[in-house]
Amino acid sequence: MFTGIIEAFGIIQSIDKQGTNATFWISSPISHELKIDQSVSHNGVCLTVEEVKEGLHRVTAIEETLKKTNLSVWQQGTLVNLERCMMMNGRIDGHIVQGHVDTTAVCIEKKDADGSWEFRFEFPSEFAALIIEKGSVSLNGISLTVFNVDGNSFSVAIIPYTYTHTNIQQVKEGSTVNIEFDMIGKYVNRMLALPK
Repeated sequence: MFTGIIEAFGIIQSIDKQGTNATFWISSPISHELKIDQSVSHNGVCLTVEEVKEGLHRVTAIEETLKKTNLSVWQQGTLVNLERCMMMNGRIDGHIVQGHVDTTAVCIEKKDADGSWEFRFEFPSEFAALIIEKGSVSLNGISLTVFNVDGNSFSVAIIPYTYTHTNIQQVKEGSTVNIEFDMIGKYVNRMLALPK
C-alpha cells in the first residue's frame, strides 16, 4: 500500500528480457536502503525488490504488467518515480494507492500556467465510471486531484514542487502514463454493478 507521494527518482540502468518477462536494474538514492522482497512503487506499479547492490536494485515485470502499464516502453536512462510502501504509524499525505495499475492514459494537452502546469489526459472509456470531479487518481504513482472531468478525459494541476520532484516534468502531449483509479470508487462501482 502506498500514498502517491513520490520519494525519489530512479534511473533505468539496464533491461534484460527473458521470455515474456523484463528485468530492470535501477539506480536511485534509496536503492541501498531497500531489502529483498520489499514492495516498491515504480511509476505507480508495485514491484518486488529481487536484489540490491552498489546503489542499484533489481525488479522484474511479468507479461501481464508489461501489457497494462508503460513499463514496456522503458529504456536505459528512463526516469522512474519511486515510493516505498507506507508505514501504518503516520499520516497519509496523498491517498490510498495499491500499486495495481488499472490501465494507461495518454496526455492530450500540457499547458504552462505561469507558475504551475495543467495536464489533460484521456483513458479507455470503459473506466469512465471510476473517475469523479475532485476525486483522487494516481498517475505514474503520483497522487493527484482531478478536475474538468468529461467522459473519459480529465485534467490535473501540477505545483512546482511536484513538477520538479517527479517524472511528470517529462510528460508531454502523446506521452503514456500509468493510471490507478481510486480504490474506494472501484469497490462502489463493483457493488452497484452486481445483480440484486
